Amino acid sequence: MHLTRLRLAGFKSFVEPTELRIEPGLTGVVGPNGCGKSNLVEALRWVMGESAARQMRATELDDVIFAGTAARPARNFAEVALALDNPDGLAPAPYRDQAQIEVVRRLPRGGSSAYRINGRGARARDVKQLLADAATGARSTAIVAQGQIGAFVAAKPTERRGVLEEAAGVAGLYSRRQEAESRLRAADANLERLDDVLATLATQRQGLEKQARQARRYRKLQEQLREAETALLALRWQAVAAAEAEARQAVRAAQAAEDAAAREAAHAAKLQADAAAALPALRKAEAEAANAWQRLAVERDRKSEEAKRVAAEQTQLAGRIASLEGDLKREADLAAEAAAALAALAAEATGLEAEQDAASARARR
Repeated sequence: MHLTRLRLAGFKSFVEPTELRIEPGLTGVVGPNGCGKSNLVEALRWVMGESAARQMRATELDDVIFAGTAARPARNFAEVALALDNPDGLAPAPYRDQAQIEVVRRLPRGGSSAYRINGRGARARDVKQLLADAATGARSTAIVAQGQIGAFVAAKPTERRGVLEEAAGVAGLYSRRQEAESRLRAADANLERLDDVLATLATQRQGLEKQARQARRYRKLQEQLREAETALLALRWQAVAAAEAEARQAVRAAQAAEDAAAREAAHAAKLQADAAAALPALRKAEAEAANAWQRLAVERDRKSEEAKRVAAEQTQLAGRIASLEGDLKREADLAAEAAAALAALAAEATGLEAEQDAASARARR
């Protein structure tokens, strides 16, 4: 694969969309100091996935967005697109059959970077992997900055190994190897943790078996309880059915009583109507009876007074009769005494006459 085009918009000093074509052969950018030559290299590093602001000669990543001047306002985002030519199909599997590959990185102010490969969203890892297979990248030795030649000469064997791997085109395989090794280490850690988890689960198994036995016993008791509740509900249903039958019978009786009461009420209403019709005559009779009662009351009062007077006279007459009876008794007693005295006098007279006759007889002798 070959780099064919670099397009910048809002990146550092490139406020307007700018496109740099990288033609076959030697492509160079010549200009005075401060014209932005280094910004092209940093844009190339940035679109390849560089995330360290120090490598961009900035304090934070938002510093790569055009900050504005006295004549131009600041931009709200920075975007860099890198086009790669893939005529031989040496790109990784997802892009092997595509003749052109375009990698785009876009950074809004205050946000996070978003990558696209041929218009589809991608991760920074996917971009780095794609470029590693092409023997390049943000930290590739193919991009030589100021002062790096001396660093390459004085590099350690391990550092030179990275240069040789990149030159041999196996950097992508090495990065995949590192990723695979990191995954294997993570898998080993997961296996160790799995052993711990299995040991923990083994200790929990006994408790779970006990809980399972309790659960089986609980389910059995639940079934027995449901059967008992079913029987109880059946009995309650029978009782409710009997109560409902009694209630229906009571309702029928109440309806019959209601009908009888309605008939009685109708009869009472008729009687009330009849009574209301007869009420004037009764009121007249009542008035006449009241007048008669008034007259009788007056007569009663008069009779009562007369009775009191007669009673007083009777009392007086009774007193006089009692007095007369006392007088009669006293006279009777006097008459009895007189009769006794007369009898005594008659007896005495008889005796005197007898004595006188005796004396006369003696005298005649």
